[in-house]
Amino acid sequence: MSYFYFPRAAAATRAALNCSLRIGARSITASACQHFQATKSNLEGSLPDFDRAAEIKYSKPPNPAWKKGDGANDAGASLGKNHVEIDPYAEGRSLFSNYKLLVSGVVPRPVAFVSTRSKDGQSVNLAPFSYFQVINHDPPLFVVSFVGSVEKAKDTLRNLVDTGECVINIISEHFLDAANATAAPVPYGVSEFGIAGLHPAACSTVQAPRVRESVFSIEGKLVEVKEFESRAQPGKKTSVLAIIEGTRFWAREDAINEDQDAISLDVLRPMSRLGGIQYGRTREIVEIGRPAT
Repeated sequence: MSYFYFPRAAAATRAALNCSLRIGARSITASACQHFQATKSNLEGSLPDFDRAAEIKYSKPPNPAWKKGDGANDAGASLGKNHVEIDPYAEGRSLFSNYKLLVSGVVPRPVAFVSTRSKDGQSVNLAPFSYFQVINHDPPLFVVSFVGSVEKAKDTLRNLVDTGECVINIISEHFLDAANATAAPVPYGVSEFGIAGLHPAACSTVQAPRVRESVFSIEGKLVEVKEFESRAQPGKKTSVLAIIEGTRFWAREDAINEDQDAISLDVLRPMSRLGGIQYGRTREIVEIGRPAT
């Protein structure tokens, strides 16, 4: 088992938190940061407070008496609605419109909070990705997709390709703000652990650290990387799909059951990604049995 020490507040991190971080030739001044905070405050000021005491509720399906052939539970209302056909490459349509459409329509999406370590072992990286899913259990397989290319890889993908290792941490309500802070652009080598105020913990099968605050984490080894080309600009690499095999699971003691085969939602309190700057909470659960035949 490997152990690491990461200073919680290096000079660059303290500067970032004090709103005076210099990135390359650019400087985020105190006034600019105050403007950002004011905008953020104005946006959040119009919203109700986060309900920390909200309980997870369980309910029956919409129509417990539903039987085969009954169809939708809206008395045919949805059949009276028309649909709009959208060509993702229609003339004049921006590719960003496709992005906005997909992230607002394919929801909720689980978030992989990925921690990696540089090849030389001198730095660690932490970032959230909502192009993510578990795809198998034997072996445990996961996919994480990155925008861009391997040649111009950003920090997480660069470390993942260089070392073949990572940790997938699941984001919970109690550290959403900290996790969101890691999405900010910082120079390679600056640890988002310090920026977010989160704590690294040692792993068993990989050198990358997991997030101590995470209720559920998965150590992973890179299986395969596949690049995809743009349809609008042939020859340009625009996406990288990474297949990762889980090699060790970490579950908080108060979240795992005795058989170690289920995580309590009441403890996990997972956050999901929606469109724009929105996240979703898992608060209402519908239980519906699978059909016997």
